[in-house]
Amino acid sequence: MGEEYGHKAGQSGLTWVLDPIDGTRSYLAGTPTWGVLIAVSDANGPLYGIIDQPYIGERFEGGFGRAEVNGPMGRTVLKTRAPRALSEAILMTTFPEVGTNDEGAAFRRVAAKAKLVRYGTDCYAYALIAAGQIDLVIEAGLQAYDVQGPIAVIEAAGGIVTDWQGNPAPQGGQILAAANATIHAEALALLNA
Repeated sequence: MGEEYGHKAGQSGLTWVLDPIDGTRSYLAGTPTWGVLIAVSDANGPLYGIIDQPYIGERFEGGFGRAEVNGPMGRTVLKTRAPRALSEAILMTTFPEVGTNDEGAAFRRVAAKAKLVRYGTDCYAYALIAAGQIDLVIEAGLQAYDVQGPIAVIEAAGGIVTDWQGNPAPQGGQILAAANATIHAEALALLNA
């Protein structure tokens, strides 16, 4: 399954999920926040994922008992941030509008409580959660190929990724990615206030 390829059925029970350029606008603008997303999933969701940033030369991998990044600084184990208050958190999203008017209002409730909010980071924001650099990513309107690679990487690094109701979200939609369950719960409450 892929953004450019559609879905082609197989017989193994596994699906390769591909997004050859996640962050097309960033790619066109020459910013290094786009990437290649790859996942292999079963009926329950992603088992293994990759967020690859060819421009920077970083590859974030997660699943099957490993979570690591390999890049110009060498190979490092990925681990998400420890719990902290939302007032100390860094929150990222791709577009300031974050979907519909209601979705945007929900995002702004969380953003108003965060220490820092940054925009335009595409799939690289998910890699930053796995690397322990930021606390939250909130987005809406995503597809399976946008999230399955990042879900596997973040969860392997100790984080959590759900929809805005707290359910698994391997098919995309409204996404809340968090460094840990504590900040996930705080953000989830505000999204649904």
